[in-house]
Amino acid sequence: MRTRTLLLAPLLLSTSCATVSPKAQAPDATTAEAKSPAPERPFGTLREQAKRQQAWLAERVEKALPQLMRQYGVDMWVIPMREYNEDPVFKALVSPTSFAARRRTIYVFFDRGPEQGVERLALGGGSQGGLYTPRRAQRQVDGGGVSREAELWGPEQWQVLKQVVEERQPKRIALNVSRTFAFADGLSHGEYEGMSEALGPDWVKRFTSVDGLAVDFIAWRSADEARFYEEQTKLAWNIIETAFSNQVITPGVTTTRDVEWWMRQRLADLGLETWFQPSVDLQRQGVTEKELGEDPIIQRGDVLHCDYGVTALGLNTDTQHMGYVLREGETDVPAGLKAALKTSNRLQDIVFEELRPGRTGNDILRTSRERMRAEGIDGTVYSHPIGLHGHGAGPMVGLWDRQEGVPGNGDHKVIANQWYSIELQATSVVPEWNGQQVRSAQEEDITIDAEGRVHWAWKRQTDFHLVR
Repeated sequence: MRTRTLLLAPLLLSTSCATVSPKAQAPDATTAEAKSPAPERPFGTLREQAKRQQAWLAERVEKALPQLMRQYGVDMWVIPMREYNEDPVFKALVSPTSFAARRRTIYVFFDRGPEQGVERLALGGGSQGGLYTPRRAQRQVDGGGVSREAELWGPEQWQVLKQVVEERQPKRIALNVSRTFAFADGLSHGEYEGMSEALGPDWVKRFTSVDGLAVDFIAWRSADEARFYEEQTKLAWNIIETAFSNQVITPGVTTTRDVEWWMRQRLADLGLETWFQPSVDLQRQGVTEKELGEDPIIQRGDVLHCDYGVTALGLNTDTQHMGYVLREGETDVPAGLKAALKTSNRLQDIVFEELRPGRTGNDILRTSRERMRAEGIDGTVYSHPIGLHGHGAGPMVGLWDRQEGVPGNGDHKVIANQWYSIELQATSVVPEWNGQQVRSAQEEDITIDAEGRVHWAWKRQTDFHLVR
């Protein structure tokens, strides 16, 4: 209880909690409302956020969709799904006010050519703010009366799809079926069977699986999303900087788990979420990881490390930073630890320079590791796409346990307008720690613009966060 009680004061300060005097504990409703602090909304109200997200969706379906369908030689893309069993591409297709598919929803995209563009149909579900043309099944009313449109999800809806297909006569019908990419494998077996039975063997012959269409469509990001992502990344940095400071950490008292929960709670207080439980770990001179245990108390002289993600407006960040707890009498980080961070910064430089559109993840990994070894760096590269998902759609650039390359997934190519988390580690010998090895693990997000230029989403860490 002592640990938690002592930690409570900085937590309250950093989450802007106010102390209420006994005299003011029971004011009338009007006074209470007037004196309540305004909620912290770093990205505006939900309504304001949704307006911006809707603009992103419009640009994605109006600009990226036609480009990708033509690139992959597909004139029709059919994406059927059922409520709570949505295709992974669902998040990239719908407005921020759509949380799940409606009964059965079948999205159909048909390329009518450069002049007329791609037709967007929703068989079931809504128009997503006017971006889709809804089409419904016709249902007879009361024993053969006048027919009317109905939101059906049984065999009738498959017949609507058949009508749509027969009217348009597509040459290639793309389906989301893949043994390589989860993002391109959203068609369930039951939906495939129902669609195949309804359309018949002649149309089934035109079914094709095009992994890259779904993957690249999910991965594609607009210029305004990148502008927002800079602000989102700044917020992640701000929270990490506070977490790795004396506002949250009292050496000899605070544990790593205390800091993890503070970081998660801070997001909840801001009305935001994360896509994974934050993690905080440490390295200590002369002490092994096993000896530290699962929830060690942070002491002076410890090297801190965190892994943290912020979810906002449907987008995700992924950041790993390093911190240091100054010893009594110290005013700066020991030179050997600074050198270790500089080495991982150099490995970041290498991957940053190699990561560009048109190259496969495995090629980027191979050349990065060749340069890493040539410079004498003992490191590991395990970078990944990011965006609508934390571990996003696109080619992997290594896995921590697959440094020889990732078959299949790593063979896909990076595209323009895609984002990555440059995730890696470099291990260095630290003289001040009697030659003990220290692992400097860093992760920083980057954006690739329409011209293929790579940018840090905001900046990258070059100095330790300090607990004094």
